[in-house]
Amino acid sequence: MAPELAIDTRAFPCAPPSDLDDPRVIVEHDWQAFQAVECMQNHWDRPGWSEQRQAYYWMLTFAGAPALLRRAEHCQGTLEHLNMDPVPADGLHVTMLRIGATELVSRPQLQRLIELTEQLPVSGFRILAHPLAGSRGAVRFSLTPWSPLVDLHAALSTLGAQAGVPGGKPTSAFRPHLGLAYNNAERLATPVINAASQLRSLPPIALDITSVDLVKLRRQGRAYRWETIRTLPLGPAGPVSVVQGTAPGG
Repeated sequence: MAPELAIDTRAFPCAPPSDLDDPRVIVEHDWQAFQAVECMQNHWDRPGWSEQRQAYYWMLTFAGAPALLRRAEHCQGTLEHLNMDPVPADGLHVTMLRIGATELVSRPQLQRLIELTEQLPVSGFRILAHPLAGSRGAVRFSLTPWSPLVDLHAALSTLGAQAGVPGGKPTSAFRPHLGLAYNNAERLATPVINAASQLRSLPPIALDITSVDLVKLRRQGRAYRWETIRTLPLGPAGPVSVVQGTAPGG
């Protein structure tokens, strides 16, 4: 059973759906929350997120998911007239959990976290990415079911606490989503909601989650960039693999 989620005004939606496994309930809940937004905020207006700042995160990435990349490109084309900042094809991701700012996480802490997560008690799973909903600062895919994602968040949070890293939002405030385009100016939400509604009849895309990435994230202009520090396979098969490189994020 997934950990209990709670109402949290810092999260979006503030309240979790009534069922964490029923796709219809989750998708409708996301859409109703987006429809209730009156004004959208500039996603990039985030005090403290300068281009010099870096932080460690756990993320799911989708470079090997061509169906998702095609669907994202199609949706972004439909939304192009809104002049939002589309997430690059190689930057589609789900933010799982903040580990901490790089200056607050020591090398021994990071190594300890990696060692602990080699025994992560979470198996791989499948989710669906449903077009389309949004938040106060972005347009995004709804994800279903939530339970395996919430379980993964909770497991990573527990191991982070054991490693002594600062950590991020509690699992009770976790709201899984996959960003498609970031809003870059204050605006009325209605035109964005109307444009997103045209895409809601598209079928969902299946995504097999077989690993989670530990990354060092930074902001660069109106995009996120990251360096993958470690890719952790989910499930009992195989040791942790090391991946080095950079990729744009969104």
